[in-house]
This record gives sequence, C-alpha cells and structure tokens, in this order.
Amino acid sequence: MKQLFDNLSIEISKMTTRTYSTSFSLGIYFLNIRLRNAIYAIYGFVRVADEIVDSFDGFDKKQLLSKFRAETYEALENGISTNPILNSFQQAVKQYQISHNLIELFLESMKMDLEKVHYTRENYQQYILGSAEVVGLMCLHVFVEGDKHKYEELRPYAMKLGSAFQKVNFLRDIKDDYHVLGRTYFPGVDMTDFNRQAKLQIEEEIENEFKTALVGIRMLPSSSKGGVYLAYVYYRSLFNKIRKIPAQQVLSARVRINNGQKFGLMLNSLFEFKMNMV
Repeated sequence: MKQLFDNLSIEISKMTTRTYSTSFSLGIYFLNIRLRNAIYAIYGFVRVADEIVDSFDGFDKKQLLSKFRAETYEALENGISTNPILNSFQQAVKQYQISHNLIELFLESMKMDLEKVHYTRENYQQYILGSAEVVGLMCLHVFVEGDKHKYEELRPYAMKLGSAFQKVNFLRDIKDDYHVLGRTYFPGVDMTDFNRQAKLQIEEEIENEFKTALVGIRMLPSSSKGGVYLAYVYYRSLFNKIRKIPAQQVLSARVRINNGQKFGLMLNSLFEFKMNMV
C-alpha cells in the first residue's frame, strides 16, 4: 500500500515542477524516463525551500525553514515522510546515494536569504555554491547512475552550469530581488547606479561559465545529455536576450522567453541532439 503513497508523492513533485518551471519541465521530459522521477523530486525539494524564503510573506519564514530542515533529515533517517515532497526526495537521495553534505550546503544557502546579507566575493561564492552548484551536483548523481568515476570527472562542469543558471536568474530577477525583497547578490555592485560596465562584468563571468559547462554537457551519458542540453539552450537564450538590453532596463522589467520561443528552442535542441551535433 505504501507504493500508492510513493506514487502520489512523485506526482506532487512533478506537479510542483510543472507549475513553477516550464523550462525545467521540458528539460526533464527529454531525460531518459528512468531518470525523470528523481529529478522531479530534487526540483520539488529545492523549490519548496526557495518558496519558503521568497514567497511566504506574513509568516515566520525562519520557523518554517527550520521545520522544513528538521523534517528533511527525519525523512532521510526514517526513509519516509508524510510530506509528499520530502518523501519523494528521500527516495531519490537513497536510490542515487546523494551526499547529505550537498543537502546541508543547500539549506544553509536558503538560510542566508532570510537575512539582509551584504555580499562580498567570499560569501557570494558561498551562496552560489549552496543555492546552485550543489543542486547541479545532486542532479549529476542521478545522471551518472552510480558511476563514481564519471561523477568526479563531470563534477566541475556541473557546478559551472549550476552557477551560470543561478547568475542568469539573478540578472533576470534583479528588479524584484532589489525592489521587493531588498536583496543585492552581486558583490561590489551599487544597485543605485547599476551601469553598463557592471552588467558587462557579470555577463563576462556567466559567458565563461557557460562555455565550460558545455564541455561537460557533451560528456554526459546519452540518457541525460538531451535534457540537460535543452535546459542549457533555454538559459543561454534568456542570457542572450538580457545581454541585448541596457542595464537600467534590466532593473525595471523582468526578461522572459515566451512559450512559443521555448517550443522553438525545444525543437532545435532536439534536432541537434538527434543529429549528434551536441
């Protein structure tokens, strides 16, 4: 009978992914079917934590995150949770031997979002590591399916891809992060005078990470390469769109890729993958 609840748990993680991210949902669809549920579970877990610190205004976010953290470790220890998101996540962690240290680093980065942090280069790197790079590593555990040598080989590339995705998110969301949430992630950048030079410096950093990450994507097993490449293409397209607009426009409007464009990117990515162009 527990299988019924396990099936429900993964369906809720899948629904969470599809509700919050069209792009990642498309990427997951192009993974081998045996890998999809674990990635849905990982995304559901990180999304709930992110929503706690970003969206639950009017509630005690610190208490909610602390409870979520405690329930996460209870689920990992007991091999079950009545929280469907955590139940599906603990299954993925167990099946693919995802390091608990990665989970701890992620939760620590979420805690940073509860405070008004003045980001220096050091704690900026710490935040990127916990909020993005380790998520890439959680997924990499799934993609390599227990191949430890392949995991270590691809580890630096997965971290660069996670970092690039997060920094594109920072640029895309800079308006809401600064004006609504009162956050400034980029160290040494004065948001009252966010100018072309500051934007170019950030973009150069992201460009270099994308170039490195693509090398690793090409080394992925065929079971995961297509899905990861599609996510890369989507974020690359979003990044290119951001690069074309002035710094002050980034501060005043959220840049998006519409669903029609996403569909076109999906078809093009699928063609490149099928033709072994990746």
